[in-house]
Amino acid sequence: MTLEFPVLLRLIDERSTAFRAAVASAPSLDVQVPTCPEWTLFDLAQHIGEGRRDWAATVAAGPAPAKSAAEGAPAAPRDREALLAWLAESTEQLLDALRKAGPDRGCWTWWGTSQSPQTSGAVARHQLQQFAVHTYDAQITVGAPQPLPDEVALDGVDEFLSTCVATTSAWPHKPAAVDFHASEGRSWRLSLSADGARTARLPGPGTMLATAAGQDAASASASAWGTASELVFILYDRIPVNSLKLDGDRRLFEQLSAWDPDE
Repeated sequence: MTLEFPVLLRLIDERSTAFRAAVASAPSLDVQVPTCPEWTLFDLAQHIGEGRRDWAATVAAGPAPAKSAAEGAPAAPRDREALLAWLAESTEQLLDALRKAGPDRGCWTWWGTSQSPQTSGAVARHQLQQFAVHTYDAQITVGAPQPLPDEVALDGVDEFLSTCVATTSAWPHKPAAVDFHASEGRSWRLSLSADGARTARLPGPGTMLATAAGQDAASASASAWGTASELVFILYDRIPVNSLKLDGDRRLFEQLSAWDPDE
């Protein structure tokens, strides 16, 4: 079960505030972001602001064949105080578009073959994770990284697997099942086969889960164990996967990280 739409909007606002706090505390906007080494902190802020304005326009447009772009949007200012105000306005434009659309209205998304719907509610869910992970990027840049809030992280594992990994494109390796176990008490199984990738919540310990391609439902090919925040960070390649407890065939995590179903 995903977070309710009003909760998603509240958490987007909270993560946006945390992002701006990190930017405000930086010694310079030109400092390199360790987790996005091709970007400075200013580049990251520009990405956050411009991207949220484009998604606001996309949500406002409703069902459409392509993503919309914000028209006449001001460029990200180099002055820090002006940049912080521009970032706050970018978030508010996104939230305003989401509030007006509601959770069930259709709109363009890039995840058509995933397990996530092409709705403004799914956009809100994904945008929360974008804010969350990039807030971590900003925090680690200023030397103050924080784990994701539990409710953000728990939804983040599910959202990443169902939106960013799930696909109907064939898995190019041997069929496998990869389990992700959060110490907060939730687990997920990612089933990989010639039919693509599909994810499901695992039931409680000792129960069975039916899987695709004739896989043994009782055992996983590989498993990762950590906090939900740590699981999100390995899925987004923010921390090394071997920093977590791993069982089974560890090569599967490397194959997953390298896999681009669209290629």
